[in-house]
Amino acid sequence: MYRGPALQPLEVAPRVMPSGTMPVKGGLPPMTREAMTVHLKSPLQPTPANLKHGEFLFMTDCAPCHGDNGRGKGPVAHLLRTPPADLAMGLSKALPDGYIYGTIRNGGIAMPPYYDIMSSHERWQVVLFVRHLQQQATQKTASK
Repeated sequence: MYRGPALQPLEVAPRVMPSGTMPVKGGLPPMTREAMTVHLKSPLQPTPANLKHGEFLFMTDCAPCHGDNGRGKGPVAHLLRTPPADLAMGLSKALPDGYIYGTIRNGGIAMPPYYDIMSSHERWQVVLFVRHLQQQATQKTASK
């Protein structure tokens, strides 16, 4: 009877990640949301491509809780114990981009972390789209 070579599960990573993007020793690099608020600035410009992909990510991952317009009234918001933040007119409007990025990456009081779902580049695209929503909300308020 022929016996084939032994296969080792996960001998090859299930996803091919560019080198240096996945931590090898113990989880995320230690950076708090507070540190990101102070130190991180968005490396991206609000180009149509970045805004479009940021909108796609927002509608997929954020809108169920925060709503299509970012006001915190998404379709599942009524199921949550802690209401989602109003991203368009709330406190985050006055905070730096690093704070929003840090919240997406590390999570918040009731929000789960998205470090394993979005790349760093994608998180910055969502930040750009949130800023776009804030501008739209400000223009609507000013025109009333």
